[in-house]
Amino acid sequence: MKGKNIMVVAFIAVVFAIVGIVASAEQDKYTLQVPNGLAFSEFRGYDTWQTVAVSETESSVKAILANPAMIEAYREGIPDNGKPFPEGSKTVKIEWIKKKNPESPYFVEVPDTLKSLSFIEKDSKRFPNTHGWAFAQFVYDGGSKTLKPSVTGFECGYACHTKVASKDYIFTAYPFR
Repeated sequence: MKGKNIMVVAFIAVVFAIVGIVASAEQDKYTLQVPNGLAFSEFRGYDTWQTVAVSETESSVKAILANPAMIEAYREGIPDNGKPFPEGSKTVKIEWIKKKNPESPYFVEVPDTLKSLSFIEKDSKRFPNTHGWAFAQFVYDGGSKTLKPSVTGFECGYACHTKVASKDYIFTAYPFR
């Protein structure tokens, strides 16, 4: 009987060890940060923000979402009215590799594999050299199912966004709904 109890205890210990290893292998994306810049944790809840717009490239589809402060600014006419976005404005671009929807009776492409998450935040005190805007990109690695900070911080970033300086450095317009 004693040998049977030892086997049961040993089995339970092995099960807990395996569960612990699997649990610790999952990535905590909120610990990520781009070098000298934004942290993923600053965008907690981004996946529940409202949609600003969608966009598409030859190989991907993107959803551009914004936090309540930025959505309110858009509704007030910013940036088309010449005013800047308020401090604390945040936006995220979720980009997926696209695929044809096999169930649809007509041609439509839908998100497939996550490609990247790109964040933008306005904080003039922290980022005075870029007119208050900071940029971060986290690239998804499908093999390891993890996100990794982009080495450059953002594919495009501030240098790219200077093209739309007259729109307070934001490309995406808030279309009529």
